[in-house]
Amino acid sequence: MKLRIKLGDTFSSLKHRNFRYFWTGQCISLMGTWVQRTAQAWLVYSITKSPLLLGLLGVFQFGPVFLLSLFVGVFVDRFSKKKLLILTQIIFMVQSLILTYLIWIHAVKYWHIALLASIFGLAQTLDMPVRQSFFVELVGKEDLMNAISLNSTITNLAKIIGPSVAGILMVKLGVTACFFINGISFIPVIYGLMQIKVKANIQKRNHENVLKEIKDGIDYIIENDDLKFTVMLMIIVCIFSANSEVIIPVLVSEVLKMGAKEYSFLLSAFGFGALCGAIFMASRSRHGLNKNILIADSILISLAQIFIYFLKQYYIIAVFIIFIGLFYMTFLNMSNSTLQMNTTNEYRGRVMSVYTLIVSGSAPIGNSFAGTVMEKSGPDIGYLMCGLVTIVLVVSLLLFRKINSSNIE
Repeated sequence: MKLRIKLGDTFSSLKHRNFRYFWTGQCISLMGTWVQRTAQAWLVYSITKSPLLLGLLGVFQFGPVFLLSLFVGVFVDRFSKKKLLILTQIIFMVQSLILTYLIWIHAVKYWHIALLASIFGLAQTLDMPVRQSFFVELVGKEDLMNAISLNSTITNLAKIIGPSVAGILMVKLGVTACFFINGISFIPVIYGLMQIKVKANIQKRNHENVLKEIKDGIDYIIENDDLKFTVMLMIIVCIFSANSEVIIPVLVSEVLKMGAKEYSFLLSAFGFGALCGAIFMASRSRHGLNKNILIADSILISLAQIFIYFLKQYYIIAVFIIFIGLFYMTFLNMSNSTLQMNTTNEYRGRVMSVYTLIVSGSAPIGNSFAGTVMEKSGPDIGYLMCGLVTIVLVVSLLLFRKINSSNIE
C-alpha cells in the first residue's frame, strides 16, 4: 500500500492529459537534442583543438539568453504559450537540419557552428521561460513541483541515453547522423504540442514601457527573501559549477588520453546522476520546499569537483561526475520550485525569465571562465578552479546572510 502511494506521488502529474502529451513528445525530442550536443562539442574540439574556442561556443549558444531573457520575460505571458513553443521547436529543427547538411557535404567550419548555435540560442531564449511558465497551465499548482521534477527526469534520462547513442553513432556512422537524428526528433514534440487542449492564460497589462516591467519583475524578486536568496545562490552555482560540457571533453582528451566513447560515457554518467536526482525530487514533491537542500547541494557539488583534480582513474572520476549530476539536478529542481511556488501569475513569466537567464544565460560567463582557465593553466585544472570559486562564494553568501539577519534582529 505504501509503495502504491509512493509511486502515485512520484508520477502524479501524469494524470493530466495535456502534460502526458507534452512529456511524451519531450521524451523523444530531448534524446535527439543530447545526441547533437554531445556530437557538437566533440566536433568543435576535433576541428579546433582549442578549449577556449570550445568554451566560446557556449557564448554563441547562450549569449542570446544572457542578453535578451529579461526582455522576453515581459512578453511571455502576453501570448499563447502553446503557439510559442511550436514556433521554437520548428526553429530548433531547421537549425539542426542545416548543420546536418553542412557536415554531410564536408563544408562545415567553426563559424558555421557558432552562427547556428546563436540561432539556437535565440530560440532557446524564448523557449525556456515559456516552457517553465507552461507547466502551471498543464497541471495546476498542486502538481507543479511534481511536473517540474518529472520533466527533469526525462531531461536527464536524455543526458544518459543521448551521449551513449551519440558515442555509438560517431564511431559507426560519423557525426552527421547525430545532427540528422536530432532534426527529425522535433516532429513528435510538435505533434504532442498540437494535441494539447488548454485555455491560454494570457496576462494583459497596461504597462507599455518594457524597461519598467523588467524593473518591476526584478523588484518583485528583491522584495521576497526566498526568491532573492534562491536567485543569488543560483547565480554562483550556475556560473561556476555548471561547466561540465566544456570541461569533460578536454579532461577525456588531454588528461585521460581517451576518445569519443569514454567522453560520451562520462556525459552519460553526469546524466545518470541527474536522473537519480530528478526521480528523488519527484518522489518527495509532496513534502514541499526545503531551503537546506539548496545550500547542501551547492557545497557538495563544489567538493566533488575539487576531489576530481586529485583523481586519475577513469571510473572513479565517473563516480564523482555521477554525484555532481545528482547534486546539480536536485539544486535546479528545488530552485525552480521555490521560484514558481512563491510567484503570482502576474509575475511568473518575468521571474522564470530570470531563472532562464541564470541557468542558460550564465553559460557564456561560466564556459569562458572554464575554457580560459584550462587554456592558460592546464587541462586538468578546470573542475578544481570551478569548485574552489563556487565554495568560497557560497560560504561568503551564507556568512553575509547570517550577519545581515543578526543586524536586523
